[in-house]
Order: sequence, then structure tokens, then C-alpha cells
Amino acid sequence: MNLEKITRIGCIALGVLGMIFLSLVFFTGDDSIKMSAASGDYGVITPIILLSQIVLFIAVLVTLTFSLRGIAKDKAKMKNAIKSTGLFLLVVLIGFLLSNGVETPMRDGKVLSAMGSRLVGTGINVFFILTIIAVGLMVFPGTKKIFKK
Repeated sequence: MNLEKITRIGCIALGVLGMIFLSLVFFTGDDSIKMSAASGDYGVITPIILLSQIVLFIAVLVTLTFSLRGIAKDKAKMKNAIKSTGLFLLVVLIGFLLSNGVETPMRDGKVLSAMGSRLVGTGINVFFILTIIAVGLMVFPGTKKIFKK
């Protein structure tokens, strides 16, 4: 049996399971599901959520496997991947250095630690830095063409 047949059979099996679980949700009805959920019973919804998590895990695993395999085969791709990873880690380091942490009380009565606050700030700073870089990479060639003419 080759990989294509195994993949096709797996996709069909997951699709059939998805159809069965979805039909269970449809036949149960909204009101019944809401009443069951209010009492803590998520029995009808749980299988479809677990199936979606399994499909997501398989998709991520296959994507990572084939991406890393493709990168490992070509030295130029490996070099570019290492450079890109290093530059991304540099952006994360800059975002971390630009952020500050303050203990913050949250709505549920817990307290967000200073380090947790700093990590949240790091994520926001990294988002802004990467956004600025992306916009710059889109705008710079356009303005360069305008002034070149």
C-alpha cells in the first residue's frame, strides 16, 4: 500500500467521523445542547471538538515534517532558515528589552506577575516591530519605483 492510498483512506475516515459527529449535533438540537451545557454535560459537542483537534495536530505534524525535510535537503534553504530564525530571535530580544513588567491585578482576583506582564509586552512589541518591517517592505519598493521614473 502506498502513501497516497493510506492518506486517502485516512481522509475519508476522518471525513466520515466528522459527518457522524456533526449529524449528532444537528439531531440533538440547539436547545437540548444549551440545557445540557448549562448542567455541565458536553457529551454531544466533545467528540467533534476532539476530532478537530486531532485533524489540526495531524496537519501541523505533516506540515512541519515536510517543511523541515525540504529545508534539510538543501544547504541554501538551511542557511536562509537559520538566518531568518536568528533575525526573528533578535526581534524578540529587542521586544523584550523594550518592554517593562509591572504586577497587575486581574479581574478574577489573581495577580499577573511582573515577568508575565513583561512577556505580554514583549509579544505586543514584537507584533509592532514585525508590522513596521512588513509595511516598510511593502512601501519601500513602491516609493523607489515612483522616484526612479
